[in-house]
Amino acid sequence: MPAAARPRLHFYPLESNPDIFTQLMHNLGVSTSLGFSDVLSVDEPDLLAMIPRPVLALIFIFPTPQDYERLKAEAEEKRPEYRGSGEGEDVIWFKQTISNACGLHAVLHSVTNGAARSYIQPNSTLSNFLDTAIPLTPKSRAIALEDSKEIAKAHYDAATQGSSWMSQNPEEEPDGHYVAFVKSSKNGRMYELYGNHKGPIDLGSIVPEDEDLLCEGALNVVREFIRRDGGRNSGFSLLALGPSAE
Repeated sequence: MPAAARPRLHFYPLESNPDIFTQLMHNLGVSTSLGFSDVLSVDEPDLLAMIPRPVLALIFIFPTPQDYERLKAEAEEKRPEYRGSGEGEDVIWFKQTISNACGLHAVLHSVTNGAARSYIQPNSTLSNFLDTAIPLTPKSRAIALEDSKEIAKAHYDAATQGSSWMSQNPEEEPDGHYVAFVKSSKNGRMYELYGNHKGPIDLGSIVPEDEDLLCEGALNVVREFIRRDGGRNSGFSLLALGPSAE
């Protein structure tokens, strides 16, 4: 007799607020010396200069554009299913099986890759979870994330600090997506990490060795995302992970 299907979990979505994302990161056990900041422009040098450096990861939040699902399906059809596991992976990637957990996955992808990973505190919720999850296949890793009551609580405590969570039904999909951009500590290449893809997307060696993820090459990736939607900026936001502003 086949095993019963696992019920789909539903989380409250995270607001695209740097304070909420920072709280979740700290709840998981990342050092308080790191924090998320709003990137108010990808073109204005004066506004970019306000961002604490170095930037270790970016989270790009964008509304669902016209034909998004069709275009995503066409692109994903050409990609092989990712099967990586273990410490040999160029980047750590989490397949998303929890509804409305795009924000959680973006935070996980941001802090478990590149230089940010060294800020995870020993014996913390995230450190203990990684000990279990990293050796697993993507499917088993996703199940481990579903089963982590500690991560679910960390997410709930952060998500319910937002101003809109009480008006949201966790079983309804919000109009927005959260994509993380990271620089691999293994090969120095930039990756797009999104749990609803088939796996990590290698964007190439566009971040020089001595530069961070707010360099021109990385910003051009974000500009291209915006351009694909006809250049409309409404609904887009960008968070940078770097030194805490406090």
